[in-house]
Amino acid sequence: MIIDKALYSAGRRESCGDLSDELDTLRSGGRTNDFLWIGLKDPTMAELEHVNDELGLQLHPLAIEDAVSGRQRAKIELYGSNVFVVLKTLSYIEATSDIETGELMVHVGEHFVLTIRRGELSPLAGVRKKLEDDPAKLAMGPMSALHAIMDRVVDEYRNIDVEVARDVDEIEEEVFSDGLVSSDTIYRLKREVLEFRRAITPLITPLRMLHTSPRSPVHHDELRLLFRDIDDHLHFVSDRIESYDRLLTDVLSANLAKISVQQNADMRKISAWVAIAAVPTMIAGIYGMNFDNMPELRWHYGYFAVLGLMAAACVGLFVTFKKVKWL
Repeated sequence: MIIDKALYSAGRRESCGDLSDELDTLRSGGRTNDFLWIGLKDPTMAELEHVNDELGLQLHPLAIEDAVSGRQRAKIELYGSNVFVVLKTLSYIEATSDIETGELMVHVGEHFVLTIRRGELSPLAGVRKKLEDDPAKLAMGPMSALHAIMDRVVDEYRNIDVEVARDVDEIEEEVFSDGLVSSDTIYRLKREVLEFRRAITPLITPLRMLHTSPRSPVHHDELRLLFRDIDDHLHFVSDRIESYDRLLTDVLSANLAKISVQQNADMRKISAWVAIAAVPTMIAGIYGMNFDNMPELRWHYGYFAVLGLMAAACVGLFVTFKKVKWL
Protein backbone atom coordinates (compact mmCIF):
# COMPACT_ATOMS: atom_id res chain seq x y z
CA MET A 1 0.00 0.00 0.00
CA ILE A 2 1.41 3.41 -1.00
CA ILE A 3 1.18 5.73 1.99
CA ASP A 4 3.03 8.70 0.47
CA LYS A 5 4.69 9.75 -2.77
CA ALA A 6 6.21 13.01 -3.87
CA LEU A 7 8.50 14.57 -6.45
CA TYR A 8 11.45 16.60 -5.16
CA SER A 9 12.83 19.13 -7.61
CA ALA A 10 15.70 21.44 -6.60
CA GLY A 11 15.04 20.46 -3.01
CA ARG A 12 11.35 21.42 -3.12
CA ARG A 13 8.37 19.06 -2.82
CA GLU A 14 5.99 18.91 -5.74
CA SER A 15 2.91 16.82 -6.42
CA CYS A 16 3.55 13.47 -8.04
CA GLY A 17 1.44 12.03 -10.84
CA ASP A 18 1.96 8.72 -12.60
CA LEU A 19 5.25 7.23 -11.38
CA SER A 20 6.49 6.04 -14.76
CA ASP A 21 5.70 9.37 -16.46
CA GLU A 22 7.38 11.38 -13.71
CA LEU A 23 10.45 9.14 -13.80
CA ASP A 24 10.71 9.40 -17.60
CA THR A 25 10.53 13.19 -17.32
CA LEU A 26 13.31 13.21 -14.70
CA ARG A 27 15.54 10.97 -16.79
CA SER A 28 15.01 12.90 -20.01
CA GLY A 29 15.26 16.46 -18.80
CA GLY A 30 15.20 16.79 -15.05
CA ARG A 31 18.00 17.97 -12.83
CA THR A 32 20.56 15.35 -11.84
CA ASN A 33 19.51 15.31 -8.19
CA ASP A 34 15.74 15.50 -8.64
CA PHE A 35 13.99 12.35 -7.47
CA LEU A 36 10.75 10.59 -6.53
CA TRP A 37 10.16 9.36 -2.99
CA ILE A 38 7.58 6.59 -2.65
CA GLY A 39 6.60 5.15 0.72
CA LEU A 40 5.02 1.67 1.07
CA LYS A 41 3.71 -0.23 4.08
CA ASP A 42 3.52 -4.06 4.21
CA PRO A 43 3.32 -4.43 0.41
CA THR A 44 2.39 -7.66 -1.33
CA MET A 45 4.45 -9.16 -4.14
CA ALA A 46 1.90 -7.87 -6.66
CA GLU A 47 2.11 -4.32 -5.30
CA LEU A 48 5.91 -4.37 -5.36
CA GLU A 49 6.02 -5.73 -8.89
CA HIS A 50 3.59 -3.00 -9.96
CA VAL A 51 5.80 -0.31 -8.43
CA ASN A 52 8.84 -1.93 -10.03
CA ASP A 53 7.14 -1.81 -13.42
CA GLU A 54 6.36 1.86 -12.88
CA LEU A 55 10.01 2.50 -11.98
CA GLY A 56 11.17 0.80 -15.15
CA LEU A 57 12.25 -2.48 -13.51
CA GLN A 58 14.88 -0.73 -11.46
CA LEU A 59 14.55 -3.10 -8.46
CA HIS A 60 16.63 -6.25 -8.39
CA PRO A 61 14.57 -9.48 -8.04
CA LEU A 62 16.52 -10.47 -4.89
CA ALA A 63 15.74 -7.11 -3.31
CA ILE A 64 12.03 -7.55 -4.14
CA GLU A 65 12.06 -11.03 -2.64
CA ASP A 66 13.68 -9.72 0.57
CA ALA A 67 11.18 -6.88 0.77
CA VAL A 68 8.20 -9.23 0.51
CA SER A 69 9.44 -11.99 2.81
CA GLY A 70 10.72 -9.63 5.50
CA ARG A 71 12.66 -10.77 8.58
CA GLN A 72 15.95 -9.86 6.96
CA ARG A 73 19.30 -9.26 8.58
CA ALA A 74 20.26 -5.59 8.74
CA LYS A 75 22.43 -4.90 5.68
CA ILE A 76 23.44 -2.57 2.86
CA GLU A 77 23.77 -4.12 -0.60
CA LEU A 78 24.69 -2.69 -3.97
CA TYR A 79 22.85 -3.84 -7.10
CA GLY A 80 24.67 -2.04 -9.87
CA SER A 81 23.98 1.66 -9.31
CA ASN A 82 21.12 0.93 -6.89
CA VAL A 83 21.42 0.64 -3.12
CA PHE A 84 19.26 -1.67 -1.01
CA VAL A 85 19.26 -1.05 2.75
CA VAL A 86 17.59 -3.09 5.47
CA LEU A 87 17.30 -1.38 8.85
CA LYS A 88 15.96 -2.78 12.10
CA THR A 89 13.69 -0.24 13.75
CA LEU A 90 13.55 -0.44 17.54
CA SER A 91 11.19 0.93 20.16
CA TYR A 92 11.63 0.81 23.93
CA ILE A 93 8.52 -0.16 25.93
CA GLU A 94 8.75 1.61 29.28
CA ALA A 95 6.18 -0.54 31.11
CA THR A 96 7.97 -3.85 30.49
CA SER A 97 11.53 -2.67 29.68
CA ASP A 98 11.27 -4.63 26.42
CA ILE A 99 12.61 -3.66 23.01
CA GLU A 100 10.14 -4.05 20.15
CA THR A 101 11.61 -4.67 16.69
CA GLY A 102 10.34 -3.61 13.29
CA GLU A 103 11.85 -3.48 9.81
CA LEU A 104 12.48 -0.75 7.29
CA MET A 105 13.81 -1.26 3.77
CA VAL A 106 15.07 1.45 1.46
CA HIS A 107 15.75 1.19 -2.28
CA VAL A 108 17.74 4.08 -3.71
CA GLY A 109 18.35 4.38 -7.42
CA GLU A 110 18.67 6.97 -10.12
CA HIS A 111 16.00 9.60 -9.49
CA PHE A 112 14.02 7.56 -6.95
CA VAL A 113 13.81 6.47 -3.30
CA LEU A 114 11.47 3.66 -2.29
CA THR A 115 10.88 3.05 1.41
CA ILE A 116 9.11 -0.11 2.61
CA ARG A 117 7.94 -0.34 6.20
CA ARG A 118 6.99 -3.63 7.82
CA GLY A 119 5.19 -3.63 11.16
CA GLU A 120 3.71 -0.74 13.08
CA LEU A 121 6.94 0.92 14.18
CA SER A 122 7.34 4.12 12.18
CA PRO A 123 10.72 5.84 12.56
CA LEU A 124 9.93 7.92 9.46
CA ALA A 125 7.37 10.04 11.28
CA GLY A 126 8.52 13.59 10.72
CA VAL A 127 11.60 12.65 8.65
CA ARG A 128 10.12 13.93 5.39
CA LYS A 129 8.91 17.15 6.99
CA LYS A 130 12.28 17.82 8.60
CA LEU A 131 14.08 17.12 5.34
CA GLU A 132 11.65 19.25 3.36
CA ASP A 133 12.51 22.15 5.70
CA ASP A 134 16.11 21.85 4.48
CA PRO A 135 15.93 22.27 0.65
CA ALA A 136 19.71 22.57 0.37
CA LYS A 137 20.16 19.07 1.71
CA LEU A 138 17.30 17.64 -0.36
CA ALA A 139 18.92 19.15 -3.44
CA MET A 140 21.85 16.74 -2.93
CA GLY A 141 19.69 13.98 -4.39
CA PRO A 142 18.24 10.61 -3.35
CA MET A 143 21.16 9.76 -1.03
CA SER A 144 20.17 12.73 1.15
CA ALA A 145 16.87 10.95 1.85
CA LEU A 146 18.74 7.75 2.73
CA HIS A 147 20.93 9.71 5.12
CA ALA A 148 17.91 11.29 6.81
CA ILE A 149 16.26 7.89 7.27
CA MET A 150 19.37 6.21 8.66
CA ASP A 151 20.09 9.17 10.87
CA ARG A 152 16.62 8.94 12.42
CA VAL A 153 16.95 5.18 12.99
CA VAL A 154 20.40 5.49 14.59
CA ASP A 155 19.21 8.40 16.75
CA GLU A 156 16.50 6.09 18.07
CA TYR A 157 19.20 3.54 18.85
CA ARG A 158 20.91 6.18 20.98
CA ASN A 159 17.67 6.93 22.82
CA ILE A 160 17.15 3.23 23.54
CA ASP A 161 20.77 2.99 24.70
CA VAL A 162 19.97 5.50 27.45
CA GLU A 163 17.00 3.42 28.64
CA VAL A 164 18.94 0.14 28.54
CA ALA A 165 21.81 1.73 30.47
CA ARG A 166 19.35 2.78 33.16
CA ASP A 167 17.93 -0.76 33.38
CA VAL A 168 21.42 -2.26 33.64
CA ASP A 169 22.40 0.18 36.40
CA GLU A 170 19.24 -0.60 38.36
CA ILE A 171 19.80 -4.36 38.16
CA GLU A 172 23.45 -3.96 39.13
CA GLU A 173 22.48 -1.94 42.21
CA GLU A 174 19.85 -4.51 43.20
CA VAL A 175 22.24 -7.44 42.85
CA PHE A 176 24.87 -5.84 45.07
CA SER A 177 22.36 -4.64 47.66
CA ASP A 178 21.02 -6.74 50.54
CA GLY A 179 18.14 -8.24 48.59
CA LEU A 180 18.10 -10.94 45.91
CA VAL A 181 17.22 -10.46 42.23
CA SER A 182 15.50 -13.11 40.16
CA SER A 183 17.88 -14.51 37.56
CA ASP A 184 14.96 -14.39 35.09
CA THR A 185 15.00 -10.57 35.27
CA ILE A 186 18.69 -10.40 34.42
CA TYR A 187 18.40 -12.99 31.67
CA ARG A 188 15.43 -11.20 30.07
CA LEU A 189 17.39 -7.94 29.94
CA LYS A 190 20.35 -9.81 28.50
CA ARG A 191 18.04 -11.11 25.75
CA GLU A 192 16.89 -7.55 25.00
CA VAL A 193 20.52 -6.42 24.77
CA LEU A 194 21.16 -9.28 22.35
CA GLU A 195 18.20 -8.16 20.23
CA PHE A 196 19.61 -4.63 20.26
CA ARG A 197 23.03 -5.95 19.25
CA ARG A 198 21.58 -7.92 16.31
CA ALA A 199 20.07 -4.72 14.93
CA ILE A 200 23.31 -2.75 15.13
CA THR A 201 26.30 -5.00 14.49
CA PRO A 202 25.57 -6.04 10.87
CA LEU A 203 25.36 -2.37 9.79
CA ILE A 204 28.81 -1.31 10.99
CA THR A 205 30.95 -2.59 8.12
CA PRO A 206 28.63 -1.71 5.18
CA LEU A 207 27.92 1.74 6.63
CA ARG A 208 31.65 2.44 6.70
CA MET A 209 31.72 1.53 3.00
CA LEU A 210 29.30 4.36 2.21
CA HIS A 211 31.77 7.03 3.30
CA THR A 212 35.19 5.39 2.70
CA SER A 213 35.01 2.99 -0.24
CA PRO A 214 35.66 4.02 -3.87
CA ARG A 215 32.64 1.79 -4.70
CA SER A 216 30.37 3.96 -2.56
CA PRO A 217 27.31 5.31 -4.40
CA VAL A 218 27.60 8.48 -2.30
CA HIS A 219 29.44 10.96 -4.49
CA HIS A 220 28.73 14.20 -2.65
CA ASP A 221 31.53 15.02 -0.19
CA GLU A 222 29.16 16.66 2.29
CA LEU A 223 26.92 13.57 2.31
CA ARG A 224 29.95 11.36 2.93
CA LEU A 225 30.74 13.42 6.01
CA LEU A 226 27.16 13.06 7.15
CA PHE A 227 27.27 9.29 6.73
CA ARG A 228 30.54 9.24 8.67
CA ASP A 229 28.75 11.04 11.50
CA ILE A 230 26.10 8.29 11.54
CA ASP A 231 28.92 5.73 11.55
CA ASP A 232 30.42 7.40 14.64
CA HIS A 233 27.08 7.28 16.46
CA LEU A 234 26.56 3.64 15.49
CA HIS A 235 30.02 2.69 16.79
CA PHE A 236 29.33 4.55 20.02
CA VAL A 237 26.12 2.61 20.63
CA SER A 238 27.72 -0.67 19.53
CA ASP A 239 30.57 -0.26 22.02
CA ARG A 240 28.15 0.45 24.83
CA ILE A 241 25.95 -2.55 23.93
CA GLU A 242 29.08 -4.71 24.00
CA SER A 243 29.85 -3.47 27.51
CA TYR A 244 26.26 -4.10 28.65
CA ASP A 245 26.47 -7.69 27.44
CA ARG A 246 29.70 -8.32 29.37
CA LEU A 247 28.42 -6.51 32.45
CA LEU A 248 25.15 -8.46 32.51
CA THR A 249 27.10 -11.72 32.20
CA ASP A 250 29.17 -10.70 35.24
CA VAL A 251 26.07 -9.54 37.12
CA LEU A 252 24.29 -12.82 36.38
CA SER A 253 27.29 -14.79 37.68
CA ALA A 254 27.50 -12.57 40.77
CA ASN A 255 23.78 -13.00 41.42
CA LEU A 256 24.03 -16.79 41.13
CA ALA A 257 27.00 -16.76 43.50
CA LYS A 258 25.06 -14.58 45.92
CA ILE A 259 22.10 -16.96 45.79
CA SER A 260 24.45 -19.88 46.43
CA VAL A 261 26.01 -18.11 49.42
CA GLN A 262 22.54 -17.30 50.75
CA GLN A 263 21.47 -20.93 50.37
CA ASN A 264 24.61 -22.09 52.21
CA ALA A 265 23.88 -19.63 55.01
CA ASP A 266 20.31 -20.92 55.24
CA MET A 267 21.54 -24.51 55.36
CA ARG A 268 23.92 -23.64 58.21
CA LYS A 269 21.08 -22.08 60.16
CA ILE A 270 18.85 -25.08 59.56
CA SER A 271 21.65 -27.47 60.57
CA ALA A 272 22.36 -25.46 63.73
CA TRP A 273 18.72 -25.50 64.85
CA VAL A 274 18.47 -29.23 64.05
CA ALA A 275 21.54 -29.88 66.23
CA ILE A 276 20.08 -27.82 69.10
CA ALA A 277 16.78 -29.68 68.84
CA ALA A 278 18.52 -33.07 68.60
CA VAL A 279 20.07 -32.90 72.10
CA PRO A 280 16.82 -32.64 74.16
CA THR A 281 15.19 -35.06 71.75
CA MET A 282 17.94 -37.61 72.41
CA ILE A 283 17.77 -37.15 76.21
CA ALA A 284 13.98 -37.33 76.24
CA GLY A 285 14.19 -40.45 74.10
CA ILE A 286 16.52 -42.17 76.52
CA TYR A 287 14.38 -41.42 79.55
CA GLY A 288 11.25 -42.18 77.61
CA MET A 289 12.30 -45.85 77.59
CA ASN A 290 11.31 -46.06 81.35
CA PHE A 291 13.83 -48.73 82.38
CA ASP A 292 13.71 -49.80 86.07
CA ASN A 293 17.48 -49.48 86.67
CA MET A 294 17.75 -45.74 85.90
CA PRO A 295 18.69 -44.03 89.14
CA GLU A 296 17.46 -40.63 88.00
CA LEU A 297 13.92 -42.03 87.87
CA ARG A 298 14.01 -42.73 91.60
CA TRP A 299 15.86 -39.52 92.52
CA HIS A 300 13.58 -36.81 93.89
CA TYR A 301 15.26 -34.10 91.80
CA GLY A 302 15.98 -36.26 88.75
CA TYR A 303 13.24 -34.68 86.60
CA PHE A 304 14.51 -31.16 87.23
CA ALA A 305 18.13 -32.22 86.76
CA VAL A 306 17.37 -33.69 83.33
CA LEU A 307 15.44 -30.53 82.30
CA GLY A 308 18.39 -28.47 83.43
CA LEU A 309 20.78 -30.65 81.43
CA MET A 310 18.63 -30.18 78.32
CA ALA A 311 18.50 -26.42 78.80
CA ALA A 312 22.24 -26.16 79.46
CA ALA A 313 23.06 -28.23 76.38
CA CYS A 314 20.76 -26.16 74.18
CA VAL A 315 22.15 -22.87 75.48
CA GLY A 316 25.72 -24.10 75.06
CA LEU A 317 25.09 -25.13 71.46
CA PHE A 318 23.27 -21.86 70.73
CA VAL A 319 26.21 -19.79 72.05
CA THR A 320 28.69 -21.92 70.08
CA PHE A 321 26.79 -21.55 66.83
CA LYS A 322 26.47 -17.80 67.40
CA LYS A 323 30.24 -17.51 67.81
CA VAL A 324 30.91 -19.32 64.53
CA LYS A 325 28.15 -17.26 62.86
CA TRP A 326 25.94 -20.15 61.98
CA LEU A 327 23.04 -18.34 63.67
